[in-house]
Amino acid sequence: MDTGRSTADVLDDKGGLRLQWSPIFAGALTASALSLILISFGAAVGLGVSSSSPSWRDASAALALLSGLFLILQALVSFVVGGYIAGRTQRVIGAIPADVVDSNDGLHGLTAWALAVIVGGTIIALVGLSTARPVVQSRPVATAAEQLLSAELDHLYRSVRRPANLDIGYDRAEAGRILLTSSGHSGVSTEDRSYLIQQIAAATGLPAAEAEKRVDSVVGDARTAIQRSRRSSVILAFSVAAALLFGAVAAWAAACAGGRHRDGATLPEWMGGRPTTPVPVV
Repeated sequence: MDTGRSTADVLDDKGGLRLQWSPIFAGALTASALSLILISFGAAVGLGVSSSSPSWRDASAALALLSGLFLILQALVSFVVGGYIAGRTQRVIGAIPADVVDSNDGLHGLTAWALAVIVGGTIIALVGLSTARPVVQSRPVATAAEQLLSAELDHLYRSVRRPANLDIGYDRAEAGRILLTSSGHSGVSTEDRSYLIQQIAAATGLPAAEAEKRVDSVVGDARTAIQRSRRSSVILAFSVAAALLFGAVAAWAAACAGGRHRDGATLPEWMGGRPTTPVPVV
């Protein structure tokens, strides 16, 4: 037996280190499908990190943190299953050292994780574009404040004396842009506040004192809404980053475990395997 040949020579002859795309696609699709199911289930029971509903802004910080934790846990479960499939279904070609086989299994799990992330990101982007396009076409003057501060803008322009056919779309957009500045360090400027009071008094027919009181109330509500939305965005960004990072580690470890299971070893306890009891030597 020729023991002088290096591992690289053996792998080059047998082709054992090549990526096998069938296990990778199987693992990635399984992880994406399972993640979609778990996220849909979490959204159905109220575990969503963000929502377009104004009532979401009243959710507690504990619920936001619990939703972020669920996002991380579903990623761990999904990528463990997908990584296991990617490692378990890979075929070992040729006589390859055990440590190289283990690394190759992990590489397949990591590639399946990357493909699942790309597929999931593409689906989210397409859904977001299809959802946003009708809004932009029907409301050309709408701004980001329209979705975030829709309830505050409704309260600001509420009036029973305004004609039904009066278009205030541009006025709402302008007021929304002013309200967005309420979350800054200096808040709404005196000039913008005076202008907004005049606009509301003219649009609703309220006396100047009542219009001023309404504007001050709405500015305070807008500041609170923006702060809560910002908090949810921070939790969402952190949860997504943590879920992807932990998912990569889980996919690698699960693929290695799946490869060992393929080769006859038992599954580790963290994947549901039974603990092995050592047999005493008599």
